[in-house]
Amino acid sequence: MSKHDMTLMAHLLRRAGFGATPDELEIYVARGYEAMAEELLNPGTDHAMPDDIIRRYHVDQSELRQLDSAGAYWLYRMFTTQCPLQEKIALFWHGLFATGYTKLNQARALLNQIDMFRRLGLGRFDTLLLELSKDPAMLLWLDNQDNHKGAINENYGRELLELFSMGIGNYSEDDVKEAARAFTGWTLKNAEYMAVRASKDSIWPYGRINWHFEFREDDHDDSEKTFLGESGQFNGEQIIDIIARQEATARFISTRLFQFFAADEIDADGEPVVEAMMQSYFDSGYEIRAVLRTLFNSDYFKSEQARYARVKGPVELLVGGIRLAGSYRRPTLGANQLAFQTFFMGQGLLVPPTVEGWHEGMEWIDSGALVERINFVAKELGDVSKPGIRDLIIRLDSDNNGPISPEQLVDQCLELVGHLEVDAETRDALIEYAAQEGELNLQGHQPGDVAEVRVGNVLRMIASTREYQLA
Repeated sequence: MSKHDMTLMAHLLRRAGFGATPDELEIYVARGYEAMAEELLNPGTDHAMPDDIIRRYHVDQSELRQLDSAGAYWLYRMFTTQCPLQEKIALFWHGLFATGYTKLNQARALLNQIDMFRRLGLGRFDTLLLELSKDPAMLLWLDNQDNHKGAINENYGRELLELFSMGIGNYSEDDVKEAARAFTGWTLKNAEYMAVRASKDSIWPYGRINWHFEFREDDHDDSEKTFLGESGQFNGEQIIDIIARQEATARFISTRLFQFFAADEIDADGEPVVEAMMQSYFDSGYEIRAVLRTLFNSDYFKSEQARYARVKGPVELLVGGIRLAGSYRRPTLGANQLAFQTFFMGQGLLVPPTVEGWHEGMEWIDSGALVERINFVAKELGDVSKPGIRDLIIRLDSDNNGPISPEQLVDQCLELVGHLEVDAETRDALIEYAAQEGELNLQGHQPGDVAEVRVGNVLRMIASTREYQLA
């Protein structure tokens, strides 16, 4: 396996997932880049930690009404999933279609929305928009239950166009109003008591946990509307059909996907890739999977230019560090604190600051958030008792038959954490740190001894580098 192949696969797994362990990378490289990209884009049955196991240890994750429990539940899925792009695309849509606990006061409804993103997030964009428009969490978040025939509420119609599909400058105020009229009568209600529903969906069949979509025909404005230059007796489904076929929609979605999976900023070399993604959007019938396939297989994405061109979001950083360290492979007390940790880093799961979502890229980094980011990951990677770190130490020992020079220690540790490439100045600083105690000899090492702690300290320093904070 060539160094180039390992580095390229590590890059793909950081973007389309949350990174990979050395063992995983070797398996993936053996399959080949294109085949692995296709496998990621077509996830099968996930084998994440089962719900019954989680609930056996975390009673609070049975009903999932509380924010920290719901956040920890999703994090367990990210830590243990074998379909990383399925969770990564759900995280993308959560940021784009930002819906928050602060208004709903009901986390289970938000997790239902996340599950919808898992199921539909790589499929057709128009299908996803339609299900989003019927989603109880979104209906409440943007007040469509208050959108009535003869008394419209424009919140959902406006954000559907501005933030979810087309972007400012591609529609008029009249289009907003016409969209709102088309979505009148799209509302929600609590479930009536039914034995099947009660046993399947809710321990409180009359409670808010069982919100579901309802269309009220008598509250729907079925008169003629003119929307984006087309006229007819449009309902919400037809509005979405019109939106999905707009060039502005293809550009908006392709741009946002590029920024999340490729680079925070789109330069002259990135623009042709966005154009190709737009063409794939139309050629495939609006399929997100096809758009991402074009991106992942592009020369730009595979180039050195695209590496470390994104700041890792807090959730990406936290999940990647925990997966590498091997933490939380089993239900663990205190897992709910991880949901708070993402909040301290600036990205509280299920708590976007506004309907606009989080401001990403360099805005993830400020003095407070950076300290939280570095401290958390450094603690994970520096803990030689963690099963994943123990695996790295054993591999480091097996790859060396004798003393390890500071240069070898740094270079091999950089490979172990995902074939990380740091600049010359950073590498020199890491080597200088590793050289303080001379050569390292792992022969006969014991759990937690001085030799292992030295490895942990180098990994801790790597976690604080600029490149580790990037993807």
